[in-house]
Amino acid sequence: MIWDQTFIELAPLPRGFHLVTNEVLAQAPDLSHCEVGLLHLFIQHTSASLAVNENADPDVRGDLERHFNVMVPENAPHYAHVMEGPDDMPAHIKSVLIGPSLTLPVSHGRLALGTWQGIYLCEHRDHASGRRLVATLQGRW
Repeated sequence: MIWDQTFIELAPLPRGFHLVTNEVLAQAPDLSHCEVGLLHLFIQHTSASLAVNENADPDVRGDLERHFNVMVPENAPHYAHVMEGPDDMPAHIKSVLIGPSLTLPVSHGRLALGTWQGIYLCEHRDHASGRRLVATLQGRW
């Protein structure tokens, strides 16, 4: 049984849902020798989240962004936390709804994602800095 952990730095991205599978795999622990295991990804931020969803049609990512903006609007009159701008409190709510982590299966040295699945960075701020993930691999060589 092996354990490996590394930090993944993602460049700043605009608000929206971004397919980051390749960037994550380029910096994640080496999966190639892992016969069976789990890759756990955790984002160290409270205004962005991680998800798995459609990796082919970018319209899905746009539709998700538009839906979340309707579901969690800016400038709602009941928000008390408003000192960091109109996008901040909605970003925290969206982050709670989607979640800060993913646990992904590893099989025969590769992520065992479905054909049309990819890893999303869900950026909920208008002007965010880069994002940092903790990637932990547990498995059997």
